[in-house]
Amino acid sequence: MLSVIAVAMAGVAFIATQDDDSERKLETVSEATSPTETETSEAPAPLPEKKSKKLTPAVRRGDTPVEVYNNSGISGLAGQTAGEASVKGWQVVGSDNWVGTIPAPTIYYGPRLEGAAKLLGKDLGISRMRPAVDPMRPDRLTVILTADYA
Repeated sequence: MLSVIAVAMAGVAFIATQDDDSERKLETVSEATSPTETETSEAPAPLPEKKSKKLTPAVRRGDTPVEVYNNSGISGLAGQTAGEASVKGWQVVGSDNWVGTIPAPTIYYGPRLEGAAKLLGKDLGISRMRPAVDPMRPDRLTVILTADYA
């Protein structure tokens, strides 16, 4: 019976000393983390927010319909340019003559097709871009060639 009491007392003493060590550890940690006289107790400044870049979907040449028109008087210019665009992977859906006055070779684009127009412009060497106007279809790129292109 005495040994049972001795073991119980040892267990109580063990538990009691563990709590003291925990408190000492807490005191040590809080002393180490509390600000000193030279430190400020202000919260750290938040990191500057990164500006999110607007991601534009990649242009896939074969997914964008293209029409090519000749406004130059040079026979076959629209067909030749349509062939060049096709070889580069564009989905050429037609070529014909354009009646009207266009000041320079131009690529007209519908909503959300400006990126495709710029890529087609690089492929064909045309730098003038404009939003599509009537009677152009807004779901495709319209290329109108002038004598300056030839």
